[in-house]
Amino acid sequence: MEFYPAIEKSTIQEIKKFQEEKLQELLIYLERNSPFYQRLFKENNISISDIQSLEDLQKIPTTTKNDLQQYNHDFFCIPYDKIVDYSTTSGTLGDPVTFGLSDNDLERLAYNEAISFACAGIQKGDVVQMITTIDKRFMAGLAYFLGLRKMGASVVRMGPGIPELQWDSIFRYEPKYLITVPSFLLKMIDYAEKNGLDYKNSSVYGAVCIGESIKNQDFTDNILSQKIKEKWDIKLFSTYASTEMSTAFTECEFQIGGHHHPELIITEILNDDGNPVKEGESGELTITTLGVEAIPLLRFKTGDIVKAHYEPCACGRNTMRLGPVIGRKQQMIKYKGTTLYPPAMNDILNDFTSISCYQIVIQSNEIGLDEIVIKVSTEREDENFVNEVRDHFRAKLRVSPKIELMEFDVLSKDVYHPNNRKPITFIDLR
Repeated sequence: MEFYPAIEKSTIQEIKKFQEEKLQELLIYLERNSPFYQRLFKENNISISDIQSLEDLQKIPTTTKNDLQQYNHDFFCIPYDKIVDYSTTSGTLGDPVTFGLSDNDLERLAYNEAISFACAGIQKGDVVQMITTIDKRFMAGLAYFLGLRKMGASVVRMGPGIPELQWDSIFRYEPKYLITVPSFLLKMIDYAEKNGLDYKNSSVYGAVCIGESIKNQDFTDNILSQKIKEKWDIKLFSTYASTEMSTAFTECEFQIGGHHHPELIITEILNDDGNPVKEGESGELTITTLGVEAIPLLRFKTGDIVKAHYEPCACGRNTMRLGPVIGRKQQMIKYKGTTLYPPAMNDILNDFTSISCYQIVIQSNEIGLDEIVIKVSTEREDENFVNEVRDHFRAKLRVSPKIELMEFDVLSKDVYHPNNRKPITFIDLR
């Protein structure tokens, strides 16, 4: 298949050698063109000729989101008149960062999505409905469109929300795949059931799920995924990406993690001391982009806690795979001696069918300890329900948060904010 790069079927040794050659090219490019990395090399007395292997990357300090926010313009390696698209990060943790993309960067982005979608089984001629925004400086929406176009698929650009319109489009154009936030599929199912639509016999075979996790760490379906599949028997594929990486990790048909594209990105998984974790341990994903022209990144800490998997995959790719994101490093909560990440709490709340909307709020109390408040909208507004939710938290996570019941109309305005690309189910006020 055209979008199944040979390097992904190469041996681990060949992949490493290939990446080390690409790393040399990147270091020379950064030393010539990046004000930020020129300064970093100089201040740390780094001679790029000393960086020969992937292991040598340890000699270079990491770059953080904070650096990107503080010195945004110093990361640009090309003149502004060569930039053809401006995107920004989603600003989940602080101010959004501006990313410029050159013509070549857009071509790289298209290639990345084409090989990622091919991984999930999308082929030339398939119709794909995009239930995601392509505007508002959102890189992913544009990337999906460019990737599908490159591989010869047909695109239905629906944008997010409005189940009625999504169904109209599905019955009209018969897409085989959807690209969507998975929780929205529940809204679509709910609408279809209430309006007597024969959704189970639609053309939809599968959905590429963005923005929310659909798997547990052992690759079994999590609660959200189970709830969708109980109602609608379609394939769900995980994909993980970020604006900074301009690269996606997407599952193949065997669904045991998102495959690494070695020609596009070098990955490290680091512990709190900045050292590589042992195999099987989780740590912070740290990335070095390959082939990016406008804003290449070297040892950028993504803030995402993940676990890598190295055993060969039955699909024939020998590349490393990333498991579901365990959580964001900055969103780690220390609650009465227990370490928590928001995804674990999402799973518990998704367990309750009567919850129509929720938001987890973390704040510091008067003595500086983390406090969890969970705002919930539900049809069952009674004390028994609140106790059930609390008991479920105690059983699963050994914590008992404060539960606040709210009207759906009020809470949904905060959760589904029109200026945001993803539902705001977590707010950190610490």
